[in-house]
Amino acid sequence: MPDVTVLRTERLVLTPVQPGDHALLREHWGRPQVRAFLFDGKAPTAKQVTGLIEESMRGFATDGHGLWTVRLGDGGTFVGTAGLLPLDDTGELEVLYSLEPQWRGRGLATEAARAVLDHGLGALGRPRILAEIDEGNRASAAVAERLGMRPCRIVPGVLGPMTRYTT
Repeated sequence: MPDVTVLRTERLVLTPVQPGDHALLREHWGRPQVRAFLFDGKAPTAKQVTGLIEESMRGFATDGHGLWTVRLGDGGTFVGTAGLLPLDDTGELEVLYSLEPQWRGRGLATEAARAVLDHGLGALGRPRILAEIDEGNRASAAVAERLGMRPCRIVPGVLGPMTRYTT
């Protein structure tokens, strides 16, 4: 039986992150254009990336969710990440996504996030999924809106207010 945590869309393959993805993830999340609204704007350390990979692997093993690498359908070209992680103060799951700058504007973030949302709402049976989007991150807000998510609350964030969206 195939691993149900590998997600496929028309153009993408999403695979759970593994220790072998460490350098790739650190480079991706370290890019100023990618981290502008992630990691409070700071490049994650090697230790932080290791922690995220380990947390994700535990999440997949116990609850069926975590972080995925996002690659083009041939499974080769890395374009970004998507994930479902626990949102600290709620006990609910948050959808996250990031794309390499050269792959933006093609609908890939929406496609990857849709696959992750469908997994959370369908296979995992979650009643709703949240997203927290920094003020000024119009591209991410547009993705959430294309997914049918709607703003439900303003919450404080390290970089300023964030809008919480819900499915």
